[in-house]
Amino acid sequence: MAMNFDQARQNMVENQVRPWEVLDGRVLEVLRHVRREDFVAPAHRQLAFADLCLPLGHNEVMMKPVMEGRVLQALELKPEDSVLEIGTGSGFLTACLANLAAHVTSVDIHADFTAAAGQRLQAAGVSNAQLLTGEAVNEWQPQGTFDAVVVTGAVYRIPDRFLGWLKPGGRLLAIRGESPAQQVMLITHEGNGRYREENLFETDLPYLAHAEPPRRFVF
Repeated sequence: MAMNFDQARQNMVENQVRPWEVLDGRVLEVLRHVRREDFVAPAHRQLAFADLCLPLGHNEVMMKPVMEGRVLQALELKPEDSVLEIGTGSGFLTACLANLAAHVTSVDIHADFTAAAGQRLQAAGVSNAQLLTGEAVNEWQPQGTFDAVVVTGAVYRIPDRFLGWLKPGGRLLAIRGESPAQQVMLITHEGNGRYREENLFETDLPYLAHAEPPRRFVF
């Protein structure tokens, strides 16, 4: 029996995402209508709406739907906002961000991720996202600053350069700390070099390349 993806998507929103305190109407509407099943590997299509992290390759994963909902809600995106996404992955979160904001710039270290996500976004009719390939932790530098920056892989420490990419009033969402008890942090740029931190919840995700904890030597 063929899976009813539209019904499964609605069930994901009502039975997983909403009970996890995601109540923002715009976010719920985006999750209802962006076809998550088109952004996962064909072998995982039947699991697109499961409460699971799905493998993407390169030892990276796609966030659970509930976490995607919490991330999108925490950013409080406005229709005129510009967003930087560090870690394109499958392109699903990129599509959601693009539906909530004016423009998304998304950078990923893996060229195959960038290429596949570009095809998926084009098929989904997303035209306000620019995908780039680059190493964001140490090398890649964007042109300008953003209303929101979202880091989709974990970092042991948040690089100072990420904070420099925020406009005053801008929000940075990143997963910080040491596995298996990483903290999802929302950092708001209050102006004049001041930043306010809010700890949202715990999770455990793979690290961005070059953002892992330092190696500890055991004698």
